[in-house]
Amino acid sequence: MSHLHERTAFVTGGARGIGASTANVLHGAGMNVVIGDVLDGTQVADSLGSSARFEPLDVTDADSWRKALAQAENAFGPIDVLINNAGIVDFGGIESVTPARFRRVLDVNLMGTFLGIYCAADQLSRSGQGVVVNVSSTAGLLGYQGLASYVASKWGIRGLTKAAALDLSAKGIRVCSVHPGPIRTPMTEGIDDEVAANQPIARFGHPEEVAAMIRFIVTEATYCTGSEFIVDGGATTGIGLVETVADT
Repeated sequence: MSHLHERTAFVTGGARGIGASTANVLHGAGMNVVIGDVLDGTQVADSLGSSARFEPLDVTDADSWRKALAQAENAFGPIDVLINNAGIVDFGGIESVTPARFRRVLDVNLMGTFLGIYCAADQLSRSGQGVVVNVSSTAGLLGYQGLASYVASKWGIRGLTKAAALDLSAKGIRVCSVHPGPIRTPMTEGIDDEVAANQPIARFGHPEEVAAMIRFIVTEATYCTGSEFIVDGGATTGIGLVETVADT
């Protein structure tokens, strides 16, 4: 928890939504922040000042990862924290989604998370206090109709988190997953508020609420690895459960 000003976080999908909120929250905690995204995250980085920067990143491409991480290290030294937040959703069930669409979601959500851990492991180990937070979803805890590729990818992230926590423990790297429920972001625009009406907390969540949990995992939950942290308004308690769409 001390010397946060000496730590650097790399946040994927940081140009908007949960990623942008996470960049703001971690920066507010005193960390350097690198925003990686296929979208332009310059505005978010500029708003945070000289201790933040934007790096173009295609999470499905290992070379793109290596270049962005090298730039991050050149600017701030080896990263201490990796937030694998980048993701996409594709509405389609088993019979309607095409193989190409299914594979695209897996490539971005699951393969992108793997590549991030794979490419950043060296820097994270050299930092001496490495932490990875993988943004999964309540769709990584339950099955949802009409979201076959998204559900598969988010369950994959959940399993990958546990495998990585075991594989990287010897390097002093903690790996955890966070599971948002319905969060109001650009990805969920147009989805009716009724989706969350029967939850114990009967509303969509805010990106800042997920970001607060991510900060807790990074700075406070120092005895946790392979753990799942749920931010869903009680949706997965089973009380009045309705179909929800999680956001990354």
